[in-house]
Amino acid sequence: MRLAAFVVVFLIAISFTATANSYYVFIMATLALTAIVGIGLNVLLGLTGQVSFGHVGFYAIGAYTVAVLMISAKWSFWLALPVAALLSGLVGALLALPALRVKGPYLAMVTIAFGFIVENLAVEWRAVTGGQNGLMGSMQPGGMGERGVAIASLLVAALATFFFWRLARSRWGEAMRAVRDAETAAESIGLNPVGIKTAAFVISAVWAGVAGAFFASLSGFVTPSTFAFSQSILFVLVVIIGGAGTVSGPLVGAAIVVLLPEVLAGLAEYRLLIFGALLLVVLVVAPDGVVGALTRLFSRQRPARTVGEGTLLPPPVQAGLEVRGLGITFGGVKAAQDVSFEAAPGQVTSLIGPNGAGKTTVLNMLGGFYRPQSGAIRLGGAEIQGRAAWRIARAGLARTYQTTQLFSSMTVAENLAIAASTGGGEALAAFVGYAGDLDTRAAALPHVDKRLVEIARALATRPAVLLLDEPAAGLSREDKARLAQLLRRIADSGVAVVLVEHDMAVVMGISDRIVVLDAGMKIADGTPAEVQRDPAVKKAYLGDERVRHAAKREGEAGEVLLEVGKLAAGYGAEPVLKGIDLNLRSREMIAVLGANGAGKSTLMRAVSGLHRPVSGGIALAGEDIAHLPAHKVVARGVALVPEGRQVFPELSVLDNLRLGAFLRKEILKSEIDDMFDRFPRLRERQHQRAGLLSGGEQQMLAIARGLMARPRLLLLDEPSLGLAPAVIDDLFAALDRLRAEAATILLVDQMAGLALALADRAYVLEGGRIVTSGTTSEIARDGALEKAYLAVDL
Repeated sequence: MRLAAFVVVFLIAISFTATANSYYVFIMATLALTAIVGIGLNVLLGLTGQVSFGHVGFYAIGAYTVAVLMISAKWSFWLALPVAALLSGLVGALLALPALRVKGPYLAMVTIAFGFIVENLAVEWRAVTGGQNGLMGSMQPGGMGERGVAIASLLVAALATFFFWRLARSRWGEAMRAVRDAETAAESIGLNPVGIKTAAFVISAVWAGVAGAFFASLSGFVTPSTFAFSQSILFVLVVIIGGAGTVSGPLVGAAIVVLLPEVLAGLAEYRLLIFGALLLVVLVVAPDGVVGALTRLFSRQRPARTVGEGTLLPPPVQAGLEVRGLGITFGGVKAAQDVSFEAAPGQVTSLIGPNGAGKTTVLNMLGGFYRPQSGAIRLGGAEIQGRAAWRIARAGLARTYQTTQLFSSMTVAENLAIAASTGGGEALAAFVGYAGDLDTRAAALPHVDKRLVEIARALATRPAVLLLDEPAAGLSREDKARLAQLLRRIADSGVAVVLVEHDMAVVMGISDRIVVLDAGMKIADGTPAEVQRDPAVKKAYLGDERVRHAAKREGEAGEVLLEVGKLAAGYGAEPVLKGIDLNLRSREMIAVLGANGAGKSTLMRAVSGLHRPVSGGIALAGEDIAHLPAHKVVARGVALVPEGRQVFPELSVLDNLRLGAFLRKEILKSEIDDMFDRFPRLRERQHQRAGLLSGGEQQMLAIARGLMARPRLLLLDEPSLGLAPAVIDDLFAALDRLRAEAATILLVDQMAGLALALADRAYVLEGGRIVTSGTTSEIARDGALEKAYLAVDL
């Protein structure tokens, strides 16, 4: 039906052109050529999501190629046309090489530079291009005339539309959309993003070159001024206004861009103003383009398409994963060193460890996203380390991600189909327990269904090894239980499952073996029971029990300063925090402890105003601050030292400290000196850029910057994360001095032992709920920490 409508539209356009006067013939030809370039650009922008503001360069290459070959070499147009297309495609492939190394505005800059290079080459290469004077002569196919060229242009536009329609519906088109939506995930199912993007550049350039060839034939002359940068802007507008990624978008966009100025020709003095205003309205009202807006307006509700239950996972090709001596260093930090383990078919092998242990780094090396600097990775006996991620995926290793990376513009069925080279993708939806509509777009799925579909998509590649990075994150307790059963069924089918997960109940319940990492090194390897008893594991998670060495606190704790009541907060349908109640008195330090994913950082973000709670209250000195923005929370005396330090890297140490006191009218030199006394290393580096400091020095600077605000409440989120043991000792000694000076501090830190040694009281979080609270000595005695961190039964 839709194809018939396109045929009718083009037949009407051709019939009109065959009988119209020369003015309308030229307009119709211009419309057709603009549409052809737009269709080619739609492959690049609409399917792969790459923006090019230099397509006028390919348009010029096509035009000059035909002009030179027909005028100087006396070729016929039909011989020159394929050469123009081929040369444009070749240049497109060459441009793709530097362009694919950058994204976003940098990609646009590369293509803009390309357009200017072509324009200036046309000016300077006078012997071939005629310089500013250009080339002039008869370049039409024999006997066709202007009307014949216009009709031929319309036929080529029809051919280009049909080509795009077939491409968008093919596996190549789906692969392009997959790369656009989630390039990393595309590699994980065996797609080669570089090859796919290069193909898009070549196809797009070929159609622009063809349009340029017909332009030369239509106009009879080509000059550099014809191919100005503004023409590239119009080509991009054609795609965006019409609707990127849609079949008819470039046709509608070309009609608006070409015909609207002609319609407004009578309003000469207001023509550009009206044209610009109409374009602005279209872009604001219909960001998906005219066609996208109309599609949404007239879309019909389709009956849901679901699958049954009870499907079995097809037997995989069984192959074990062997890791030996794996190591990698980032900027002097040993993220992983000498990591060795095996993942056998039919077993769940879990990688666990505290924050910064190197778990995701190891997963990235296994999947090909990091190249190991040492060691070997063998899949079924064949070494795969150093291969591209898409090659490793094709070898039989699939992966899911901590943050789901589905192809958001595609439906559930399309997500599974693009990964299933031999079919059967939809049956996997039933296997993983997805009971929703297969035609629902992935972007509209609830969080739990996104997890299930991502696992089904990974399984669709028929992997021997499945890597899962925190699949239980953000799931409810019931959904976690169903997920655990699913992972067990996947392993029982013969797949080697490698799991990184912070929910210890899930890990201990389904794992055959557990590998424990700390600071990039393997510290334990064994069954769940063996790992739970291992002293090294307990030390990694809970830290050393250390004797408090601070001087006596100045004064007793005062009135309640911070009060949190029934706080619920999160990032999706399932809240991360589920009814948190805590209080903190002035001149008191309390610690909030718990395993990764328990909700500690979410609590800190909520208190500091960076994340708005779903429900519940947060009061500071009796004032409700739950819904205040972060800068107003700071003005009331709350300073956050965020996880990961987040100093201003391009500014000096001194400037970072001054910015900490931004809301104050006056900063005394003695205050700066006081910070340097607290952290002597900062005095030596006060004029250095903060980004050049070591990790420990940056953390000290972040704390000092927070103290410069003279806060009533200091929030410290994971201050020891990623620091060496000696640096951690220095840092906690500084925190101990703050405690002795009666500062009011809310501390979150993975080093539970050190945190307990400093704090007056502690709260333990598990699954977004407070499971125990009390004095630090009570928390250390009752075993709640071991249960929260290692799922040890009490």
